[in-house]
Amino acid sequence: MAKKRSGGGLTGPQQAAKFLGVSVLSGVVLAGIAIPGAGALGLAAKGTVEGFDEIPANLKTPPLSQRTTILDAEGGLIATVYSRDRQVVPLTAISPYMQKAIVAIEDSRFYEHGAVDLKGILRAVNRNAQEGGAAQGASTLTQQYVKNVFVEEAGDDESKVREAQEKSLGRKIRELKYSIQVEEELGKKKILENYLNITYFGQQAYGIESAAQRYFSKPAKDLTLEESALLAGVVQSPSRFDPVNDAQEAMKRRNIVLQRMADMKDISQAEADEAKQKPVQLKVTRPKNGCITAVKGAGFFCDYVRNTFLTDPVFGKTREERAKIWNQGGLTVRTTLDPQSQDAANASIKDHVNEDDSIATAVTMVQPGTGRVLAMGQSKPYGFGKNETQINYSVDKRMGGSNFGFQVGSTFKPFIAAAAIERGMEPTKVYSAPNKMEYPSPVSRCDGSNWQNLPLANGKLQTAENETSDEVGPYAMKTAMEKSINTYFVQMISDIGLCPVTEMTQKLGVVPASGVKLPEEPSIALGSAEMSPLTMANAYATFANRGVYCTPIALESITDAHGKALAVPKSKCDRAMAQDTADTINTLLRGVVDSGTGERAGLTDRDNAGKTGTTDNRYNAWFVGYTPNLSGAVWVGSGGAKKITMEDITIGGQYYPKVFGGGLPGPIWKDAVSGSLSGREAPGFVTVNIPEPSVPGGGGGGGGGNGTGGNNGGRNNPPNPPATPRKPGKPGKPGGDNKPGDNRPGGATAAGPTGGLFGGATGGGATGGGATDLLTGGTNAGDGGAEPQ
Repeated sequence: MAKKRSGGGLTGPQQAAKFLGVSVLSGVVLAGIAIPGAGALGLAAKGTVEGFDEIPANLKTPPLSQRTTILDAEGGLIATVYSRDRQVVPLTAISPYMQKAIVAIEDSRFYEHGAVDLKGILRAVNRNAQEGGAAQGASTLTQQYVKNVFVEEAGDDESKVREAQEKSLGRKIRELKYSIQVEEELGKKKILENYLNITYFGQQAYGIESAAQRYFSKPAKDLTLEESALLAGVVQSPSRFDPVNDAQEAMKRRNIVLQRMADMKDISQAEADEAKQKPVQLKVTRPKNGCITAVKGAGFFCDYVRNTFLTDPVFGKTREERAKIWNQGGLTVRTTLDPQSQDAANASIKDHVNEDDSIATAVTMVQPGTGRVLAMGQSKPYGFGKNETQINYSVDKRMGGSNFGFQVGSTFKPFIAAAAIERGMEPTKVYSAPNKMEYPSPVSRCDGSNWQNLPLANGKLQTAENETSDEVGPYAMKTAMEKSINTYFVQMISDIGLCPVTEMTQKLGVVPASGVKLPEEPSIALGSAEMSPLTMANAYATFANRGVYCTPIALESITDAHGKALAVPKSKCDRAMAQDTADTINTLLRGVVDSGTGERAGLTDRDNAGKTGTTDNRYNAWFVGYTPNLSGAVWVGSGGAKKITMEDITIGGQYYPKVFGGGLPGPIWKDAVSGSLSGREAPGFVTVNIPEPSVPGGGGGGGGGNGTGGNNGGRNNPPNPPATPRKPGKPGKPGGDNKPGDNRPGGATAAGPTGGLFGGATGGGATGGGATDLLTGGTNAGDGGAEPQ
């Protein structure tokens, strides 16, 4: 409380406050245009208040921030997000009790006065003159509405919010002028409607509809007398009169409102007395906001949708502009998420990986030809708790993903093959592909320089090798892809140069998840680059789409609070390679799931193709596969800062001696894609005839233990007919089952020097192997090398 002067009279500020009250009454209320004497009091001085006539005549009312609803492709609810939880409703959708209660307690003379309440201001001025300080109190509903408009306009800017709420003469003067305008333009009913929709009722509820839902789980039109009185009482101090945290204090305030309503003859005294006796009875609906509320495990997809909006210039030139629209809300966002695909992804994840496992998995599916993202899920749920995360493992860093993405291993090899075929290389190409070799050099780069395999500190050159000692060339392309022979693709990339591969990956949208440029060095042949599952799934969709790449999209349509459609980004499709090239890759990758390292991922009811990948030290394992109408990527690995070697590990309740691309990601992909496509059409690939050339000695088809090569126990094969669907697996073929627990990463141990479950002298390269690409002694050894499948 301010002090009075010793003589008992008013201090200077108190006299100014009292005089301002008279000026307001005479100058604003009666004349409505100016405040006489304001200049004499120095009120227009900098730091106090603008001249009344200089205040803009029109109050710019910002649209009220509301909930945004995110829907799947079929119109089902995914999540509700908001900056402020508000649902704007007309006055006819608000209980008459609520209308009367708020008027009675906040501005009982609302229907009798104009923009300001003459009697109320006189009372306030006299009281404040006695207590000292600036004029306070006596604000009408209209003035309160204007203040809330300023607060709403301030948004999340704390300094502007404080300015809008400051108890100053300047703010009161601005409120008065704008209140006059509002009264003239809107009328009492509209002002009351706007006030009830804009005001804050505590518990994150803005507006009466959200408040009714929050405290009583019912619409505002159904509020009873005592419920209306309770909410009307909360407005004065949402924290003090919060019925959730202090029911007794809230009930006292409610009863004051009830009595005020009786005094105003809105209800009878008997009705007020009866209502006062009732305890506070809440039926609270807890605040549900953001992607954490998403259904169907779609929290990460929801977050991807939000980041898509915030990063795409179609919604505004700057991120600030886009964020303002998003936070304002009131949007209905229809997305590309396919409920059946999302359910299938979730079910497969749950069947194979537990959320409390030390490793994680992510599954992403897209539609070839449209870029539509159909599903996005992962084993660690979206959230802040134990075994939860807000890192979206499926996307790049800028879209909420991990800092770097994940090394992709041999899933990168099809990009090299596509680049080579585009440059005229025949798919029957044979390379010597020894078991171990130094990286050939020099290898040309795009800028005309060369990569050189220079001696390391230990004096040795960087080397690459195949998984097992029996994988010895020569190999042709088809078998090398099926078996994921590292040295074959090292020779290929050295042969064609790095630039064609760089150009191909650019056309396929294959960009490291961190946003850096793909390095131009031969180790990328072994998948040393770090990508996101969405990037890989969408790149492989280009093969399914016969060479046409389409950018990924998550948004189908957006309408604002008024039902107006907003423009949404469209998928951009461009040819990345010739149809024949894509058809050739499809034929090659069919072999991977028919009888190669991805055999356990193969579908038996439709055409499918794919590639396995396992990285150095088994930190990451992948399967990226596709049908003509669906492409999906599955990653398994350690999502946190600590890298986990996936050996002697239990995942999803199952023990794995060694995790490899065909052994865990492959089955996850198979189950997810099978569920996604169940009951849907099964188109076929256009395939090409790739003869199996006769290769002398070595492993031509699989590094046979007897040294004669060939796909079956070292036998040289005749040319293959056009690819047709075949049942995965071949009797007696080593590694064909790819089951965990075998001595070899890919399943059954290859025959030859090490023998194995299938043992014997059948030879032939085991097909399930997660062959390790070790850049022994190289700059990528340990953290940049990659395994073949």
